Amino acid sequence: MSVPRTLEIPEGVEVTRVLTARSEHAVHRISAAGERVGSILLVPGWTGSKEDFTPVLPLLADLGFDVVTFDQRGQYESPGDVEDDYSLEGLAEDALALADVTIQDERFHLLGHSFGGLVAQTLTIGHPDRIRTLSLLCTGPGALGDTPTRPLQRLVTAIGKVPLLQIHELREQGIKRPAQITAFLAKRFTANAPASLKAMTQHLLDAEDRVDEVAATGVPCWVARGETDDAWPHEVQAEMARRLGTEIVILPSAAHSPGVEAPEELVDDWRGFLLAH
Repeated sequence: MSVPRTLEIPEGVEVTRVLTARSEHAVHRISAAGERVGSILLVPGWTGSKEDFTPVLPLLADLGFDVVTFDQRGQYESPGDVEDDYSLEGLAEDALALADVTIQDERFHLLGHSFGGLVAQTLTIGHPDRIRTLSLLCTGPGALGDTPTRPLQRLVTAIGKVPLLQIHELREQGIKRPAQITAFLAKRFTANAPASLKAMTQHLLDAEDRVDEVAATGVPCWVARGETDDAWPHEVQAEMARRLGTEIVILPSAAHSPGVEAPEELVDDWRGFLLAH
């Protein structure tokens, strides 16, 4: 779960809703400052939202990029119904449909954070002709799996039986945060469509490793994690980077959510790759 340090919307960031051919999404977006060099779509992770990237939007705009980030189907402020398609392929098609409406370039840069990395990989495999580059942030080649610190199987079982607020309060037990952030985290978690949250959690338990398929597309890849990232094992992320023909970038000031923990550091390390493509 990404924890924003502020809920302030930076100057130039548009808070809006976008209707696509597939669904409706809550969106944060920004236009390039000065000469435009390309477009970027940012896909948030499990129990996350567009707010996980808001601090990086003006930094990327200053580099010349139009940038869009969004709540996935059933996440936070994007609606989701019980019968909706929450497969990785379906979520990838949602992201592409959003790009079709909000991005003016045929090919765009794509970044997926955490669970969003699995969606981004699926989109790249399905539509490599649309992806200029793929960046994977604090994510892995497939399922995260069940661990004592992340009992995902217990969560899958609980969703739909236990109120989401009760689940959230158990996850936050003993953690002290500023009141505004505490209220936002509770609001965001309980706003998730249970079917969406359950499906995404299940994907973290059983998603296939498709990294070789990603590599076969030939799309240039960038891989990074926070130095103290506590999700996919560090060696698994490093091996994923190797299989994608690159080396993992370590962000010293970040843990699992560099977009809110160290936005300037993230963009500084990412900019060379983006501008080279």
